[in-house]
Amino acid sequence: MGRVEGKVVAITGAARGQGRSHAVRLAEEGADIIAIDVCTDLEITEYSLGTQEDLRTTALMVEKTGQRVVTRQADVRDRAALETALSEGVAELGRLDAVVPNAALLPIGAHRSVSAFTDAVDVNVSGVFNTVHAALPHLEGGSSIVVIGSAAGFMPGRDPGPAGPGFAGYKFSKHVLVDYVNNLAVQLAPSGTRVNGVHPTNVDTVMIHNDTMYKTFRPDLDAPTRADADEAFATMPAMPIPYVESIDVSHAVVYLIADESRYVTGAHVRIDGGGLVRDSL
Repeated sequence: MGRVEGKVVAITGAARGQGRSHAVRLAEEGADIIAIDVCTDLEITEYSLGTQEDLRTTALMVEKTGQRVVTRQADVRDRAALETALSEGVAELGRLDAVVPNAALLPIGAHRSVSAFTDAVDVNVSGVFNTVHAALPHLEGGSSIVVIGSAAGFMPGRDPGPAGPGFAGYKFSKHVLVDYVNNLAVQLAPSGTRVNGVHPTNVDTVMIHNDTMYKTFRPDLDAPTRADADEAFATMPAMPIPYVESIDVSHAVVYLIADESRYVTGAHVRIDGGGLVRDSL
């Protein structure tokens, strides 16, 4: 315990799912948290997003560990709103040592229009840029930026087929984040600030557990269930699993923020059950 004791970490998409998991796991290791989420549904997706009540639950879970937490509602597409949220969080908690741009969406399905592509890019690329760039004035030497990408960022580009333009935008955005980590790591290295990426395969959250995703992965069935979709999900990793859990990603986030990774920058941690390396052979 105490691997990130005394640090303050800002996390977007913190109301539930991976973001909540990162917040709680970091708090268990001694960090105070600035938890940010849009806390409203968007027409972009056909699955619900986190709510204000979800964000309050995240805060209660952090406080239960004995750590402090500041919550703010902000859309990652709005740089000014993020700047305000981070400034208020820093004013209350005293500093900022790390930022985890985690918020993302996946508007999947062949029925989607091209706006699904642009919407995915706006949140998954511009949202990350806005989060990191709003945080930079508060970060000092020895700080850490952990970009939450995806195994999709290492998959070759091709026609998304039934996954539609939203998945094309999602995959494009995750490819961009790989290059962003590489380049920003070099730019910030002289200051001692580290930049790394964590890239999971499918994660057991509402992003993959919804009817549209099930139908996309199992177009052979009229009304696929979660169990039906799991059979398709399980073809992606090399290990015998359909997906990973949020905590599996959070463990990597803790490591990359902790001082034990003080000389690790420009790294890409792929939590994908070996799927990418299998497909590269």
